[in-house]
Amino acid sequence: MFNIKTITLNNIKTEFTIKDLENFSGVKAHTIRIWEKRYNLLKPKRTDSNIRFYDIFSLQKLLNVSLLNNNGLKISKISDLTDSQLTVKVREIVAKKGVNSQVSNSFKLAMLNFDENLFNVTYNNLVATSSFREIFKNVFLPFLDDIGLLWQVNSITPAHEHFITNLIKQKIHLNVERLQLSQPTNLEKVFVLYLPLNEIHELGLLYLHFELILHGYQSIYLGQSVPISNLVDVQKVYNSAFFISYLTVEPSKITVNEYLDKVKNEIELNSDNEFWVVGRKVVEAANLNLKEKHIKTFNTINEILSQL
Repeated sequence: MFNIKTITLNNIKTEFTIKDLENFSGVKAHTIRIWEKRYNLLKPKRTDSNIRFYDIFSLQKLLNVSLLNNNGLKISKISDLTDSQLTVKVREIVAKKGVNSQVSNSFKLAMLNFDENLFNVTYNNLVATSSFREIFKNVFLPFLDDIGLLWQVNSITPAHEHFITNLIKQKIHLNVERLQLSQPTNLEKVFVLYLPLNEIHELGLLYLHFELILHGYQSIYLGQSVPISNLVDVQKVYNSAFFISYLTVEPSKITVNEYLDKVKNEIELNSDNEFWVVGRKVVEAANLNLKEKHIKTFNTINEILSQL
């Protein structure tokens, strides 16, 4: 007896439930079934116990169909297209529409297909009408929220997440490099950005690095998995340094309060050397004990930016 389950090959998810398809596409399960029966759009396979499941090609096709349908094409017309014609039509829509409500689907397709070209085509169309700040806040952040939900319900694998987040990181790095061609104009603070030991989720901190440079500050980016003791080396060079850390999954073995105490014991804190902390762990932390006035906690990046 074969039971429906997530099957992976080389860490790539290859089989999906109809709920997975709904989570990815936003198309309700009953609509998917209607499209199957009336237009033969998808051909699900079945387990020995008659439970339907779909391969990755079915999911990719549904995302294509959803994108075209939401851009005004009737299902009856879409069903007449071959798979290759469907793909061409999607690329035409992405190339012509630029920023639209279905751009998330385009990025999802790029993720599922490991298609860097589709990602770049979609991104370049966004750049034609929007600033990078607008793209990150209005497109990437909601898209990353979608990815987080897909991760929670096991609809994607680490390979998918790593692929797409690394492409987004590339765009942040590119925009940071452009800004670094100019000298800092706001010299009252130097910011030092780092992630704690074993923390690798750096998108939020990396984007904050971009924002700080955009605001004219000198921002020193230390990156992932930095021991607290290493921060002292920075203080030896800069008398005034505002340290910022982004806590997503770490610290995991101690509380946030205990981590903040470790920071206070390692680095000298005063009006010229403060420690700011943001991230999911901070939001979830209970009863934060902030007796040290030079340690500040924030729920969002926007809260930090409002302090500049």
